[in-house]
Amino acid sequence: MNTSQSDPRTVVITVAPTGGMATKEQSPHLPVTPQEIADDVARCAEAGASVVAVHARRPDGLATCDPEVYSEINALIRSRSDIVINNSTGGGVHGDMVREVHDGLWEIDFAQRIKGLEGAGAEMCTLDAHTVCASFGDKELLVTTTPSRSRWLAEEMRRRGIKPEWEVFSLAHILQDVTWLIEDGLDDPPFFVNMVLGAHRGFQGALPYTPKILQTMVEHLPAGAIFNVSGIGPAQLPATTHALLLGGHVRVGLEDNLMYERGRLATNVELVERMVRIVRELGMEPATPAQAREIMGLPALVTT
Repeated sequence: MNTSQSDPRTVVITVAPTGGMATKEQSPHLPVTPQEIADDVARCAEAGASVVAVHARRPDGLATCDPEVYSEINALIRSRSDIVINNSTGGGVHGDMVREVHDGLWEIDFAQRIKGLEGAGAEMCTLDAHTVCASFGDKELLVTTTPSRSRWLAEEMRRRGIKPEWEVFSLAHILQDVTWLIEDGLDDPPFFVNMVLGAHRGFQGALPYTPKILQTMVEHLPAGAIFNVSGIGPAQLPATTHALLLGGHVRVGLEDNLMYERGRLATNVELVERMVRIVRELGMEPATPAQAREIMGLPALVTT
């Protein structure tokens, strides 16, 4: 009997420790200061995360894309870990990020969002090549990334040597600007597409997680793409487990899900540790940061 086995598949585990929505009032485990974020990321990297999705916060805990804050966070992270650093250009739903447009309608300010590109140390940045409306508290917030803005972001990332993380909430987001911009040569393969599922109650145009929805989205990825799945709230565990079975990569963290189980708040480290256990139970291995860079087509980290 031939019992030889090939090497296990390596899986990129992203941790999203903070996000741009939740607050300390909702969970005391949420890291918001640069030092808290860096400390949490160091623990998550030790636990098996190979990418960090960074959101920045002001001293009062509210969202910002201030490049100085991003640079401080990134430097603190890099001083302790070789984890891949991915800065958000989505920002958040409060703080510096929002402005009233007219008649009670608000917008997540594009001029603030794009400051995320300027934070020193980012190897990747999110690129939400679509327009949606977010509902948060008593506000409806337009997240306006028109085709021209999407193209500008892709061109700027390419000029700066930053790899886009194409963030999508629905099938249309894949088939429209993401595919068109890739076809126009504004990213090099492999194209890293992050599918966010389960955000449909907060984002108009987003989709819930179901096995059929995720399967359909995977089947419509552009040639040369690899995919990551972020499940929001209770969708996190089933959506990420399903992603592994479909050959994808995964994201966990308090940005997406504050709970470990019903009635108990999670920590970022716990969510990473659970994902590592699932990856290994399925016969796979979490990627190291160096392996993650190779999988995603990033240059090797240069240390001095």
